Order: sequence, then C-alpha cells, then structure tokens
Amino acid sequence: MKKFMKYVGLAIISALILSLAACGSDKSSGSSSKGSSDFPNKAITLISPTSAGGGTDAAARALAADVEKHLGQPVGVVNKPGGSGSVGMTEGANAKPDGYTVTMVIAELTMLEHMGVSSLNQDQMKAVAMINLDPAALTVPADAPYDTLDGFIDYAKAHPGELKVGNAGSGSIWHVAAESLAKNADIELNHVPFEGAAPAVTALVGGHIDAVTVSPAEVKTQLDAGNLKTLAVMSDKRSDIIPDVPTFAEAGLESETIATWRGITVPKDTPNEIVSILEDAFLKAAEEENFKKFMSSNGLGIELKDSKEFTSFMDENYNYYKGMFAELGLSGK
Repeated sequence: MKKFMKYVGLAIISALILSLAACGSDKSSGSSSKGSSDFPNKAITLISPTSAGGGTDAAARALAADVEKHLGQPVGVVNKPGGSGSVGMTEGANAKPDGYTVTMVIAELTMLEHMGVSSLNQDQMKAVAMINLDPAALTVPADAPYDTLDGFIDYAKAHPGELKVGNAGSGSIWHVAAESLAKNADIELNHVPFEGAAPAVTALVGGHIDAVTVSPAEVKTQLDAGNLKTLAVMSDKRSDIIPDVPTFAEAGLESETIATWRGITVPKDTPNEIVSILEDAFLKAAEEENFKKFMSSNGLGIELKDSKEFTSFMDENYNYYKGMFAELGLSGK
C-alpha cells in the first residue's frame, strides 16, 4: 500500500510539473504571439521638431487630441526644436522602435542631408501617415503692377535681378520655391533671407521686398486685410485656403509641387503591425471634424497619404531636392 501511494504521489507531482510547464509555455507563447496585439497599453509621445506655438506644433497638438480617441491612450506632444527640425526628427529616428515615440516630420526631412545640416533622411524613419501639405504661394503687394503670374514674369524679365523675393532663410523650403520659380520661368530674382516666413511677410507688407513664396496660411491674414494678393500656388491642385487662386500650371507655367508638409513617422525598425495600428488611428483622427475645423480656421491644408504613399512621396521629395540643391549651388554636401 505504501509503495502504491508512493507511485500515486510521484504521478501527481509529475502531472503538476507538466501542467505548470504547459502553463508557462502557453504564457510565453501567448506573450510572443501577442507581440503588438496589445499595443498601445501606455501613453504615447509625439515629438514636434519645432517650437511651441508654430503651425507644426499646433497641428501636432490638435491631431494628438483626436488620435487619443482611436488609440485609447494619452498622446503627449513634446517640442524639440533646432537645426531646421533636425534635432527633434533625429531624436524621433533614434527612439526605441516600439511605437510609443512617434514624430511629426516636416518637409526639411528630405532636404537636411542635401543642405549639409544633418545626415538624417527619410530612410531612417518608417512612414505612418502624411497629414498636411501647404504649397508655396507667390504673393505680392496688393498694389503691385501685375495681377497674374505671367505679369510677374514679364516684369522680372524686363527688370532682371530687381525683384526682391523674401524667404524663410537660405536653403529653406521657401527659398527653394523661389529658386524653382526663377529656373522654370528663366528669370533672375534677388533672394532675401529672413528668420522665418513671418518676418518675410511683414517685410512684404512694409514694402521692403517685392514678393514671397510662402504658404497660403502664412499670408492669409494679410490677404483678408487686402494688403496682399496671391498670383499662383506651386501645386498640382488649388489650395483649399485660397481656392480662387490658380495653380502655376493653370497660370501657364509648368512647375513641380514645392510645399511644406507634415506627417507622422516612427523609427525604421518599428514592427509593421504597430505601424498599421498607428496608421489607422492617425488617418482616422485626421478625418475628425474637430481636426478639420482646426486646420481650416488656421489656414492649414489637409493632405492625407497612407504609409505606402507617404514613403513614396518622401522618396520623390528627397531625389528632387538632391538635384535641385546641386543645380542651384545650395548643396552643403
């Protein structure tokens, strides 16, 4: 009987050991099979590579408020300005690739390497979604002696090098826009750099320069006040902010789209499953009425692209600016 009980005891112990091992295996396998299926289970940080109060920061905060509904977790915006956006975007690219740090990238991501500002480019990021695009808008004083793009070009040809066009700094997206205009129209312009688009617009209103090639959002207030007029936008479609203004092509000059844009990225090694969850949430957030109203009231355009489309878009921008910077002698490489 004792021998029998000993065998029973051993059997029970063995069964318990096997059962515990199976549970451990199931738990382990469940954890690995879940992978990203429980994502997100904590707060997410959204890096804005610009100072607080600007268009990029404002768009990031408005978007974060709506994306929380779709992710079920708080999304906090952290500003990391500096180096034409390179400081914040580099931090975002080097973050842990777990989806809990996302970055709002800007057009300069595809330009930094060509400018010699940073070695960062879009290949060090994985695209999630593009949210916004605002094309360059050729804007002049309301009393300028031309009302069309053709008139501006004709004047520039008759007065080579005299028209002063303000930009947001040498090598900035708006400098590139003015250089692209000069190249495509075969005209000579006098490029005047400022510390951002706002002071350039102020100089234009004050009569110190003759034109700017900045976004519609940055001139909308002065357009509404009747101080300025926009001749054309550098895009393949009209701006929702100033729908009555023709595109460059409609005005008779073929031109590439030169625009500032904003989108969401994560570090390049982030699992695709997590990227898909983020992509779905951010695109849905960008369709929310609150976000649409915010963007419209602030003169910012909405341009949505999914991760695949955004990847191609950034690659195209990178290659275009590589050639453009070299041709214009702006390359810092």
